[in-house]
Amino acid sequence: MARLTTIEHHKPKKKGQQVVVWTLVAMLVVGLGGFGVTNFGGGLQSIGRVGDREIEVNDYARALQQELAAFGAQIGQTVTLQQAQALGLDAQVRQRLVAEAALDNETARVGLSVGDARVAEEITANSAFQGTAGQFDRETYRLTLQQNNLTENAFEQGLRDNLARSLLQGAVAGGFVSPAPLVDTLHAYIAERRGFSLLRLTEADLPAPLPAPTEAELTAWYEANPAAFTAPEAKRITYAALLPEDLVASLPVDEEALRALYDSRINDFVQPERRLVERLVFPDEAAAAEAKSRIDAGTPFEEIVAERGLALTDIDIGDVAQPALGAAGEAVFGLTEPGVVGPLPSDLGPALFRMNGIVAAQEVPFEEARADLLSEFQMDAARRAIADRVEEIDDLLASGATLEELQADAGMTLGAVDYVEGVDDRLAGYPAFREAAAALQEGDFPEAVTLDDGGLVALRLDAVVPPTLRPYADVAEEVEDAVRADALAKALAARAAEVVTAVEEGAALDSFGPVETTPQIARDGFVENVPESLVPTVFGMEESAVQTVQGPGFTGVVQLTEIIAAPAEGEAATALKGAISAQVDQALAQDALQLFTNALTAEAGIRLDDAAIAAVHAQFR
Repeated sequence: MARLTTIEHHKPKKKGQQVVVWTLVAMLVVGLGGFGVTNFGGGLQSIGRVGDREIEVNDYARALQQELAAFGAQIGQTVTLQQAQALGLDAQVRQRLVAEAALDNETARVGLSVGDARVAEEITANSAFQGTAGQFDRETYRLTLQQNNLTENAFEQGLRDNLARSLLQGAVAGGFVSPAPLVDTLHAYIAERRGFSLLRLTEADLPAPLPAPTEAELTAWYEANPAAFTAPEAKRITYAALLPEDLVASLPVDEEALRALYDSRINDFVQPERRLVERLVFPDEAAAAEAKSRIDAGTPFEEIVAERGLALTDIDIGDVAQPALGAAGEAVFGLTEPGVVGPLPSDLGPALFRMNGIVAAQEVPFEEARADLLSEFQMDAARRAIADRVEEIDDLLASGATLEELQADAGMTLGAVDYVEGVDDRLAGYPAFREAAAALQEGDFPEAVTLDDGGLVALRLDAVVPPTLRPYADVAEEVEDAVRADALAKALAARAAEVVTAVEEGAALDSFGPVETTPQIARDGFVENVPESLVPTVFGMEESAVQTVQGPGFTGVVQLTEIIAAPAEGEAATALKGAISAQVDQALAQDALQLFTNALTAEAGIRLDDAAIAAVHAQFR
């Protein structure tokens, strides 16, 4: 094959290729800063190779950092390397780099490259290298690369490789057109709708009430289903807690401080009369006056709002006191019932004001507010008192004090719980306690844990309680509920079978009870309070067919009433076919590129250095 040394830079690029190129440039420049791996020493330069192309350790480190940052931004929290490895993200990064190396190896083999002019065009057009005048600046270019630990030669060679790789990718993945029969088949499947009728069956639909289960039946069920009545593995935890609510009763009451707190929050207790108001602003007073005339003549206020391109939520200013309305306050507060006044001045211009309700003035005297203020004051004082003792308790724990000694010496409350997720315990309601309990391991020394309300707790793991079958006496009600549910499900299934037979013989479904009718539904449609299997069942039925549908706590009979074929023509059909075609095109292109890359990799051979990979991972810990 002839060696391609340059690509004419003045030829217009396809949009897809341009996106790929800019993505590659962004990855080279924007994502490279901030990672401390610049020299692994000992001649360690690569984590492996594909053919003659090495995968450099710095490239792997940067790509891994970018993946962690991107995934962390997606889920809204920092992602550690250990978490990334558990999710297989590190393997995905290596797989991507291997694929890129295979493509780079092939571009070198066939002599595919781009010239200096093409590289220069990409660099000078990149905003990261532009100065204050908005044009390429040589010094900005140099400094940007320096800040990202890159030399000009290394960056330009990387950019040249990426451009060449994008050309090869475009040649392999470009030009795929989805087959029309495939698009039509997928459209017919996706756009098909079905109508059905549903009869929900309950215990009231049975010919006779269910008999109460016998003791023998209950015992047999308990013995046959031990897993349902086995308590999960639990951590037997002893804790010492110091909670604000436990201290409030012992704290002194400061009446002057309570009065000062009341005065500082007087606006919460003494409020003037207010109005619920909407304000519709106009560009000038003439427009506002014209709108007011139309309202007076009978045009709904909502219609005027809609004409202004607004919703009622856009003009709602809530409940306001008269001073907040400025010059419009007197007219608005002059209304004794809901109505519209204006035009009146506002901060935003001439406006109409609609008053929707009157909120009466209120005044809560100190004597009535005292109980709430006292609770708030004492809880705050208790939190401060606990905060002042954190260091003391930390010192006691550090010196080896037991939780029992904390109870005696620090006045903490001792408690115990067999902790599992969802356990009913006052301390288990705190997220910090649950997190500490879940992390607690055998041999851990107690540490002080701060709770959300300012409380303090220290935990000790006494034992791990294995899964244990709970005594029958403790779960008798659960056993009876389970037996009744099983008997009811079987009885309803039998009744549903009778209904199906009767409908197939000519009876109407609605003769057995109220029927819900769904005129049409798509394959991804939703019906409330039914098993997820209902809609797939409907789409697997023949027209007029009838079938039982069962799920947890549900038994019903469904009859397919209509099959509505996908429309062959029309704007909606054209749009859906276009979307399907685009997705198929993309899938075919991705598959072709994946197969091509796999073949290149297999032909060139892969060698990965586990020690080098581990050295990179060590930088993240």
